[in-house]
Amino acid sequence: MTIPLSMRSGEITQSEIRAMTASCTKAGGINLAQGVCDLGVPKEVQMGVTRAMAEGHNTYTPYAGLPAIREAIAGKMKSYNGIDCDADSHVILSAGSTGAFYIACLALLNPLDEVILMEPFYGYHVNMLKAVGAVPRYVRMQPPDWSFSLEDLERLITPKTRAIVVCTPGNPSGKVFTEAEIRQIADLAVTHNLLVFTDEIYEYFLYDGRRHISPATLPEIADRTITVSGYSKTFSITGWRIGYCVCHESLVETIGHMNDLVYVCAPAPLQMGVAAGINELPQSYYDDLCGDLLAKRDQICKALTRAGLVPYPPQGSYYVLADASSLPGETSKEKAVHLLEKTGVASVPGSAFYHEDGENLLRFCYAKTDADLDEACNRLSG
Repeated sequence: MTIPLSMRSGEITQSEIRAMTASCTKAGGINLAQGVCDLGVPKEVQMGVTRAMAEGHNTYTPYAGLPAIREAIAGKMKSYNGIDCDADSHVILSAGSTGAFYIACLALLNPLDEVILMEPFYGYHVNMLKAVGAVPRYVRMQPPDWSFSLEDLERLITPKTRAIVVCTPGNPSGKVFTEAEIRQIADLAVTHNLLVFTDEIYEYFLYDGRRHISPATLPEIADRTITVSGYSKTFSITGWRIGYCVCHESLVETIGHMNDLVYVCAPAPLQMGVAAGINELPQSYYDDLCGDLLAKRDQICKALTRAGLVPYPPQGSYYVLADASSLPGETSKEKAVHLLEKTGVASVPGSAFYHEDGENLLRFCYAKTDADLDEACNRLSG
């Protein structure tokens, strides 16, 4: 029997990241495809969960999250991001940053609304836009610094354009948007009455003296910016699904109701564990984490260079895109499969991050244990 699927399902494809992870597991390889982050969960976060369960935080929470974590996030938004944030009026907890992005899209976008993304893009952003019936439009960023043309961006704007998505630091490129670039985007958003969705999940991972700038710090777009982030990467808890969005108070209730409808609430004891991490971990934790990842970035870039896969060193995040034109294969998927079969190292085909093109790029995640990264680099170099 053939059961008809929804029209929506025809627009959605499996993440290539998931597909390559499955291939890596089958081959018994080293997974540099998925951004799992194998660096270990801080004891403060772990103890926060244990304490929360003992104290009875095991049932439904308010759909926007427990007061403790919303207050912790509001404080962090003020001290780190420079955004004036009220725990009750501006913060919504959700099922990871992807969940926060999805509920915001459900609340704010209509079918056939056009939304502009910078490519290479994060595939889940595209699929979630398609899932709500929005129409992605793409502005190409160019290596090695992943710059973009303001003229190209402005040309894409039509009466149907509703929003722009900014991912900084970027996945997969590692691009950190400059203040000048964010101001250009802000000017367009104001001129054309657009929303700005920002994904800032890698906000603590910055290299070579770069500074994270949250678009919502610009007063002219503060009310129209939906800031999405979380602690999956920062605390190495990708399986916990604790993310959030911060937005103007006029949007919070509607987005919160969508969160209640789709997810009900984020896991209660895990919310408290993240709150403990935010409140108790010193600045040195974030500094050391960034320093560790910088060393890993340089290590994998050297290994890729020795392997003839010219890397584009990222400015932030923990991914690196590399030129794979030296590998056999017509497509980036064929090149990724060849590399996995030859070395046992899994990467993500570059085409996963473009609506067209990307066939000579591969993405590697280096947020791995020293032992795994050492072995992966040895295999790539050998």
